Order: sequence, then structure tokens, then C-alpha cells
Amino acid sequence: MSTSDKPADQDQLRSEIEQTRADLGQTVEALAAKTDVKARAKDAAADAKNRVKEAAADAKDRAVTATADAKDRAVSVTAEAKDRVMAATSDVKERAVTATADAPERGRQAVAEVRADPRRAISPALLGGAVIAAVAGIVVLRRQRS
Repeated sequence: MSTSDKPADQDQLRSEIEQTRADLGQTVEALAAKTDVKARAKDAAADAKNRVKEAAADAKDRAVTATADAKDRAVSVTAEAKDRVMAATSDVKERAVTATADAPERGRQAVAEVRADPRRAISPALLGGAVIAAVAGIVVLRRQRS
């Protein structure tokens, strides 16, 4: 071995010693961390807390989505019901208008027939029915206007 090789070997040896010291320091820290039960318990508690927070956030998101879906369905069902009611109201209105529009003419015809032939007088029940139909038609029209 020459004198020129010695300094290189010493530098390499010092470098290896420093690397070994660093590795040993990391190993000691890892072992200390494993034996620190209190710190490990805190870490486990923090992990559990985070999992619970995530589960709560997921549950909240599902609840919000379900609420929005229920609201949309309620709006849809309400709109359908409103459309059905409007259609039924329109149908009843048309029938009432038709019945009340014909009532005065039928009444005049009946009066003319009775005047022409008193024996064909309208029974009181038929006359009462005509009056009731006319009143019902007027009531329906007034309700729809208001």
C-alpha cells in the first residue's frame, strides 16, 4: 500500500462510518417510535377520528342527495296532480256551461209547450231539476272566476 492510497482509504472509511452512524440513528428512532405506546395510541385515535369524519361526510352527502331526489319527486307528483285537477275542472266547467246554456232555452220551450197544450205541463220534479242545474252552473262559474 502506498502513502497515496492511505488518505483515500481514510476518507472512504470516514464516509462509511458516518453512513453507519446515520443508519444506526434512524434504526434507534424507529425502535423508539415503536416503544412509544402513548404516541402510537394518539396516532391510532387520530386515524379513527379521520375515518369517522369521512364516514359522516359520506352520510351527509347521501342524505343531501336523497333529500333532493325526494323533493324532485314531490314537485313532479304535485305538478301531475295539478294538471289532473285542471283538466277535471275544465271538463266540469264545460259540462256546466253546456247545461246552463241550454237551460233557458229548454225552459222557454217547456213554457211554450204548456201554453200550447196545458195537459202537457211539466212535472214539478222536472222543473225543480232544471232550476237546480241552472243554479249549480252559476255557482261553478262564479267559483272559477274567483
